[in-house]
Amino acid sequence: MNTVLITGTSSGYGQQTARHFHAQGWNVVATMRTPRPGLLPESDRFRVVALDVTDPDSIAAAIEAAGPVDVLVNNAGVPSIGVFEGTPTARVREVFETNTFGVMATTQAVLPQFRERGSGVVVNVTSSVVLGHMPLSAVYKASKMAVEGFTASLALELEPFGVRARTVEPGACLTTNFAARATNGASPDELVPEPYRAFAKKAMDEFTGQDLFTRESDVAETVWRAVHDTTGQLRFPAGPDAVRLAQAK
Repeated sequence: MNTVLITGTSSGYGQQTARHFHAQGWNVVATMRTPRPGLLPESDRFRVVALDVTDPDSIAAAIEAAGPVDVLVNNAGVPSIGVFEGTPTARVREVFETNTFGVMATTQAVLPQFRERGSGVVVNVTSSVVLGHMPLSAVYKASKMAVEGFTASLALELEPFGVRARTVEPGACLTTNFAARATNGASPDELVPEPYRAFAKKAMDEFTGQDLFTRESDVAETVWRAVHDTTGQLRFPAGPDAVRLAQAK
């Protein structure tokens, strides 16, 4: 029976992806920074493991606790919305620590077992912001574009060993807590300096007025497809809005 390790499963895409793989008969190692009871169904095929992707010791302990895995899904991430001029450098570093360096560190921790076994899949969840020109996302987009580039090169390095690397690019999902987390406790005035406010309001109105959005199940199903794809496809848009952006490129 195959085993998948998924980061960031306390809510949203990660939790739905964990449920989807479990429903398909897989063993699921569901990791989250602070495990809490009741978030996932009781099952002998579900294991909840603590993992902070910004902490090397936490990564090492989680990989050891997980044992052999067949697939790594790097889903854990922090959102960021705001005008770049109003974004503190500390916040920029925080976003990259999780979204970019955390992905790299967790991936590096599982690669030896994949390479030695001659099989395995790494799926890095990025975002549809990499597919189009979107304001108020400079820091977030930069962190996700870095993962796209990382994965493209990584896939070439791993191919001779029978190991695959893919990205899944979710669109905008209104049922997650992305927007609330994206402000990181800051007020709108802090995130959007006064000269930018009219522009920012217009951009947010256009964003919330979209006619297509992504559901958590779209992402879970696309991760499943990316894991099982053997055509060599590297990038998988997830959700109708993301697919539309990809087709427009």
